[in-house]
Amino acid sequence: MDIDQLIKDDEVHRDVYVSEEVFALEMDRIFGSAWIYIGHDSQIPEPGDYWTTRVGLESVVMARGKRDEINVFYNRCPHKGARIAGDGCGHTKGLFRCPYHAWTFNLDGTLRGVPYLEGYENTRFDMADPRFSLRKVAQVASYRGFVFASLSERAVDFESFIAGIKSSLDNFCDRAPNGTVSVAGGVFRVVQRSNWKIFFENLNDTGHPIATHESSYRAARQYADEQLGGELPFELHIIDGNGAPPKFWSDLDLHAFEFGHSYMTAIFNAPDDPLSQAYFASLAAKIGEDRAKEILGVNRHNTIIYPSCSPHTSFQQWRVIRPLSVDRTLVEIFTFRLDGAPEELLQRTFTYSNVVNSPSSIVMTDDVHVYAECQKGLATQGGDWVSQHRNAGQDLPFSGADGGEIGVGTSELPIRNQFRAWREYMAGDAAETIPLQSSDQ
Repeated sequence: MDIDQLIKDDEVHRDVYVSEEVFALEMDRIFGSAWIYIGHDSQIPEPGDYWTTRVGLESVVMARGKRDEINVFYNRCPHKGARIAGDGCGHTKGLFRCPYHAWTFNLDGTLRGVPYLEGYENTRFDMADPRFSLRKVAQVASYRGFVFASLSERAVDFESFIAGIKSSLDNFCDRAPNGTVSVAGGVFRVVQRSNWKIFFENLNDTGHPIATHESSYRAARQYADEQLGGELPFELHIIDGNGAPPKFWSDLDLHAFEFGHSYMTAIFNAPDDPLSQAYFASLAAKIGEDRAKEILGVNRHNTIIYPSCSPHTSFQQWRVIRPLSVDRTLVEIFTFRLDGAPEELLQRTFTYSNVVNSPSSIVMTDDVHVYAECQKGLATQGGDWVSQHRNAGQDLPFSGADGGEIGVGTSELPIRNQFRAWREYMAGDAAETIPLQSSDQ
């Protein structure tokens, strides 16, 4: 079956979630060509600092070079194929050394030294041959410290790729009095037993909270009533928000853009307490009250940068999606500091992260459970097509500065938009034929 037959305007075939062949093609066509989030430059502040991560199934290293440049290369020694850097972050004093045969490489990946060099005399080995240096990825781009890479020389230019959601990246950083942000603390990691696309679909799906999170918001309300006299402190207020009535969700706006990107307007209004007032004062002291009000007036919940990450501007969260297999996905959650803001504001950000995004979160537990149930159901013969009909054909062009489309809060616009991009990536240079696993078409 042609890839194009897996996608309709308002539904998709279940094979896009369960087929090993489709997943393999995604790793080649999508993660092998799209701009993928690598990390933030604050994770590697000094020359010799590095961060290892993945682009699709490929292990890559982001390293800061001696000239303060950022390099991204495949995590593979060209000698015997061993990885040259372990998982996570680290520091090397001027060179990378392979743990297998001690080949060494400069911070830009070029080959520096080979033991027993005399043994290579009169062979086809050449120290200057780029084949024997660490292979760099095809393209690297950075915007306000956020580093992206593409494995393809033919990827769309980065400015075009981020155009629709560039305002979210700006707002993420402009909220900092110093105009910069930095990764704070460690990283939460959650392995979800579901296809990577299910997580993305859920991020701006406002139809699920009142049902999926019923157990957590009811527990929060019960605790507040029984223990706190009905008061909802910040932590419980965050959980309680998922229990808002249907009209609240419908009144939100959803915005969708080229390449599968989208964002949703905020669920929570900015707090008005002494900490928030002190934070506003620190921001206004740097840029003026009018500009500070303008920046904080941009109130968004999840922004999706398809197909690899999702920043949350109001609470400085950054979620990164790393597919592991057709039914396993690693989600990494980073917390950012607003440089120059009161330190107490970072503690509030950590609190939000613990409540919503940590492995022990009762909110995330709800989501991860439902994702796994979707994956199990999609693997059955109970039906072949997955609905995306809600408000189909009713979304409108948006006349604002960012352009794109706009839909009501409960529209499935972001999901349909992701699959439009999916279809474009998967089409590649030629049609692909993959046999269906199912019975009806």
